[in-house]
Amino acid sequence: MTVLIAGAGIAGLSLALTCQQIGVAFKVFEAVPALRPLGVGINLQPNAVRELFDLGLEAELADIAVATQEYGFFTKHGLRIWTEPRGKWAGYNWPQYSVHRGALQMLLYETLIRRAGPGCIEAGWRAAAYENTSEGPLLHLVNSADGSKRTEKGTLIVGADGIHSALRAQMEPDEGEPIWGGAVLWRATSQAMPFRTGASMALIGHATQRLVAYPISEPDPETGLVTMNWIAELTYDPEAGWNKEDWNREADINDFYPAFEDWAFDWIDIPALIKSAEKVFEYPMVDRDPIERWSDGAVTLIGDAAHATYPVGSNGASQAIVDARKIGRAMLDHGVTPKALEAYEAEILPATRNIILANRGSGPDAVLQMIEDRCGGRFDRIEDVASHEELAAHAEKYKKIAGFSIEALNALPQTIPDGARV
Repeated sequence: MTVLIAGAGIAGLSLALTCQQIGVAFKVFEAVPALRPLGVGINLQPNAVRELFDLGLEAELADIAVATQEYGFFTKHGLRIWTEPRGKWAGYNWPQYSVHRGALQMLLYETLIRRAGPGCIEAGWRAAAYENTSEGPLLHLVNSADGSKRTEKGTLIVGADGIHSALRAQMEPDEGEPIWGGAVLWRATSQAMPFRTGASMALIGHATQRLVAYPISEPDPETGLVTMNWIAELTYDPEAGWNKEDWNREADINDFYPAFEDWAFDWIDIPALIKSAEKVFEYPMVDRDPIERWSDGAVTLIGDAAHATYPVGSNGASQAIVDARKIGRAMLDHGVTPKALEAYEAEILPATRNIILANRGSGPDAVLQMIEDRCGGRFDRIEDVASHEELAAHAEKYKKIAGFSIEALNALPQTIPDGARV
């Protein structure tokens, strides 16, 4: 009774920890030869933080993350459109955290090794394909170093192998590459002074030119500086094409800096933020269309393999963690069987379909373009451009789509009850 997990990212490691918690045997296979902290900042919404707390990671998370106090939208002139409290400041029972993606991944990895032993993960093995047989599913693996092949038999297979998932490609052979809608992201961290509350997340600009910034460390006691995560975004004609093979290349800031060089406001100096970064990495912003199924017999998908979406709602990593916990709950309810995968898919797939579609244009950041269209981003009073009621309704609509409703989340019982075992 073994769950084979393809991928040791946030989704795969969260599932492995969940299996360990509920007494289900598992094995993780990761394509890279050694895990190391990669990426930049991400946000963990309260719905995911509660799951990590239930995995016993409350103290460790507090050590590596910043509890986000405020989330806000600002025009290209630095004027406040809408701000709202986040996490416990908003009334949730759990915080929202901003954290370095690599730090979170290593926390999950090191916790898993400590709890389940180093043999639970095999690095350097890439999932290539699966096969459902009468004796259980087979996971076909390829060695990343020498190309040698092997096959593992399990009870269930879960593809947590990301946006380029080989297992999804087998389920959807005609799907092709991820979809680029024209936006390019430049991501980095810089040492900078915190702004507003000191733990605020700001989205500045409009649909075709914007910048997101938030701290992912506490202030240095001597300098007062924090590690500030930032993402600059510009949109181009999608018909012009993009080098989709180069997913994480070091960038020249001159490719985008001129668009932001006059965005110095009294509360944040964006030109200084950009110029102080040691390295900047460039990504095309892509997603995938929703699909009709994630499961095929004893095989299913989670995380970006299942529902890759634009990173505009701060919920990609959060949903991956929730996916893992929902599979765990389904195994408690239905055993380590394909029926558990069916139950997981039936619950989660419709909701993530709505998130993917909303993030393409009607996500929470759509308010930026609404204000840009109405007044070019300049006003004396935001109430003259959009009422408080209109802005509040827009913010609440996305919370309901993404499962962030305060009252609903606070009222939910634990996904995995304490002490529950399969």
